[in-house]
Amino acid sequence: MRRYAAEPAALDDQAIVVLTDQHDGRRLRIACHGAALLSFEVPAAGGVRDLADGYRDAAEISARPGSRFAIMVPFGGRIADARYAFDGQPQDLQPGVVGAARASRHGFVRDAAFAVAALSADDQRAQVTLTSAAIRPQPGYPHAIDLAISFTLDAGGLTLEARMRNVGASAAPCFFGWHPYFRLAADAAVDGWQLQIPAQTLIRTDAELIALPGVAAYVPLDDAPALDFRVPRRIGASVLDHEYTDLQAEPDGRIRTRLRDPASGLAIAVWQERGVMHAFTADTVSRDRRCAVALEPMECMADAFNRVEWAAAVRLLPGAERSFRCGVEVESA
Repeated sequence: MRRYAAEPAALDDQAIVVLTDQHDGRRLRIACHGAALLSFEVPAAGGVRDLADGYRDAAEISARPGSRFAIMVPFGGRIADARYAFDGQPQDLQPGVVGAARASRHGFVRDAAFAVAALSADDQRAQVTLTSAAIRPQPGYPHAIDLAISFTLDAGGLTLEARMRNVGASAAPCFFGWHPYFRLAADAAVDGWQLQIPAQTLIRTDAELIALPGVAAYVPLDDAPALDFRVPRRIGASVLDHEYTDLQAEPDGRIRTRLRDPASGLAIAVWQERGVMHAFTADTVSRDRRCAVALEPMECMADAFNRVEWAAAVRLLPGAERSFRCGVEVESA
C-alpha cells in the first residue's frame, strides 16, 4: 500500500478533497468552494489533533464566517475606501456604494468554485491542484488572472503553492495572501500559547486596518515592545490584528512564525519565503472568540495597491506568472 492517498469526497453538498498519510494518520481536507482548508489532523498524545480551526460543515463553507483559510487573490486584507489607482487610472471596486458600506477585502475568490485540475499520491506525497478562472474584468478591476492553488502533504508537513497568471492584455495589480486559523487546544483561549514572529518592523494602521501614510506606517519593534514577539513569549492579554514586515529568514530560506501550547507541547511553524505576516488573535470573530490564532502569510501588505513602495511587487505583466509558497510544519506533538 502506498504511504499517501488522495481522493475526492463530499461534506454534505460540498465537494472536498482528502489527502492522507496512511503511515501516521495525518490528514488534510480541502473544500473546492474557495479552496479553503477545512482540517489538518495530526497524531498527538491521546489520539488525533486537528490544528486547523476551519469551517465545520457545508453551511459554514458557503457562509465563510471569519474567512477561515481563505485564499486571498488578487489582494489580501483591505483596500482603503475600495479605491486605488494603477498605471494612472483611478479604480473604484464599489461604484455607487457610499459611506460605511464601502469595504473591499480579501480578494475575489472566497466564493469561487475551484476545479480539481490534478490529484495524485505516491510514497512521497499526496497533492491536489485546484484552479479557478473567476478573476475576470469587473468594476474596479479590468484584468484577468488565472489562479492555481496546490496543496501538498508530505513528510515535511503542508505546503501551499499559489500560481497567478495574467491572461489579460495589460499589466495587472495582483498578489497572494492566505488566511489560516490555528487551534492548538480544544478548550482553551490563546492567552497561554507562545508566539514568535521573526520580524523587525510593525506596520501601524488606523482603526480600519489601513496602514498610515508613507513612512509613518513602519515602526521598529524596539519602539513597540507590547507587540514585539521576536523572542517567543506568551500571548497573554495581547490583542493582535497587526501586520509585521522585515521578516528574517532561517538558513534554509524559510521565514518561520511559531505558535506553541506549553500545556500540551504541541507546536507549529507557519513558513513563507517572502512578504509580510499578519497575526490575529480572533477577538472579533463570531465563533469561539480568542480560541484560535490566525497567522496569515501575505506576499504584500494590505492596501498594497495604494502603496508606492509595493508598486513593483504587485505588478504582473501580461502573460507572466508569479508564484508564492508557504506552509505549516508540525514541530512537536
